[in-house]
Amino acid sequence: MQQNESKVRQWIALAAMSLGVFMGLLDVTVVNVALPTMVRSFKTTFTNLQWVLNAYTLVYAVTLLIMSKLGDMYGRKKIFLGSLILFVIASAVNGMAPNLLALDIGRGIQAIGGAGMMSLSMALVASNFSGRNRGLALGILGSIMGISTASGPLIGGYLVDHFGWSAIFYVNVPFGILAVIMIIIFVKETPSYGKNQRIDLGGMLLSAAGLFAIIYGLIVKESRPHLSWASIQVSGWLVSGVILLIVFVIVELHVADPMVDVSMFKRPHFIGIILVAFVLGAGLYAFNAYLTPLMQNYIGYSAIQTGVRQLTISAWSLILGPIVGILSSRYSKKWMIVISLFIGGVGFLLIARAISPGVSFVDLWPGMVLIGFTNGMVNPLLNTTGMEGVIPSEMGMASGLLNVFRQLGTTVGVVGLGLIQNSQYETYLNGHLGRINMPVAAMNGLKQALIKAGPFSGHGIAFSHRVSQAPFAQAFQHVVVRAYDKGMVAVCVTTAGIVIFGGIGSMLLLHNHVAAPEISERPKNQ
Repeated sequence: MQQNESKVRQWIALAAMSLGVFMGLLDVTVVNVALPTMVRSFKTTFTNLQWVLNAYTLVYAVTLLIMSKLGDMYGRKKIFLGSLILFVIASAVNGMAPNLLALDIGRGIQAIGGAGMMSLSMALVASNFSGRNRGLALGILGSIMGISTASGPLIGGYLVDHFGWSAIFYVNVPFGILAVIMIIIFVKETPSYGKNQRIDLGGMLLSAAGLFAIIYGLIVKESRPHLSWASIQVSGWLVSGVILLIVFVIVELHVADPMVDVSMFKRPHFIGIILVAFVLGAGLYAFNAYLTPLMQNYIGYSAIQTGVRQLTISAWSLILGPIVGILSSRYSKKWMIVISLFIGGVGFLLIARAISPGVSFVDLWPGMVLIGFTNGMVNPLLNTTGMEGVIPSEMGMASGLLNVFRQLGTTVGVVGLGLIQNSQYETYLNGHLGRINMPVAAMNGLKQALIKAGPFSGHGIAFSHRVSQAPFAQAFQHVVVRAYDKGMVAVCVTTAGIVIFGGIGSMLLLHNHVAAPEISERPKNQ
């Protein structure tokens, strides 16, 4: 009887932790669909609103490792719970934000809470479960991660349409309070492994500064795609970030109680896991930033209609999570990851083949189903495989590193795919607009407007009321749509290559079985 009660408490604890993780990841993507409403509410432009997104991305990535280490040292439940409370308070403040500056600052604070929850989630679940139940629990957590990222357009669209932009923040408050109560009651604390250790302040500062510089440099390049990589605004940040991370590694090799045990990177299996996390971000998650505009701006679906159709991707996470948890205890997790990534690659190629001026959901869904299958399989497997062979005192850091590389992959993917799309889009415009029988001044003005607006907004310009009245409208609109299609095909093919590369890397680096004794406990004082 007591044993059954203990198992019930375990699963309630998992529900509480999953709820926190769901909110933290959802807030990475849910704001996108609220931006048009925010433009009108704050009487500003999309450019000015960019930091509502960037503030979260930057602070989230920078603080992941720090929160992981604090959890390992002082107890993962304490740090997770504190992060959740901070996240809930910041969400309430964001909903009441009177201006953009207050919202940007609130988003940064909210990101600290989100990073604390995400960086410790896998380790906290792993330490609250054992045996086969651990694999099942991590599988369910992975499914929650997968569905939260993909369901942003649906949940955000519904909330914004019915309650306004502030609802995307206010909704976190009641669910967050419920999660706080459940975590206090049901989640077991982990040992404080760092009682006798000093805080590696230098390592924390160097890792934060290095990640900040790299991600900020990528954000600058994303917002100004025509800026050269060699320009000081981009390369200055990127090079500085790389130098800081190299110094970070050197420092970690020479301090008694390092923030990160660099020897973790000597194991091919762990490198393989990090590769999979990066590929998930650069492939699947980055692609969401391009699939949503395709469905909304070019096909013409509303935010809610887009979200409903994207359930063909996100629903697989909900279905497969528990199943994967069970299968992973019987079959090779390595080969399940490899095969799933190859299937995802096929899905992206199917979408590339379907892209055309008359494309609709009917053409896209077969590829979307395969991508959803990959997401639903790999996320839970990444969680369970990522915790294999990791000693208890470093589970938080292992979890944090996976999330850092997943987030870094997403940022790199969004920027890289955007540059590829812009290049193909502009090449087609330059090669075909001159063939249209239209005044030279009009062509030059419209071409400049299209390039400045970018592929996402080209449809709005081409099909605006003023342009639609022009005698050359039909030919002009055809060229713009075809230019966008060329860019999207290139995005899909590139993403397929990223995912397939991840499958090959997994095949070469991952091990079928990783025993904990492979890593020995590091002495506390060296």
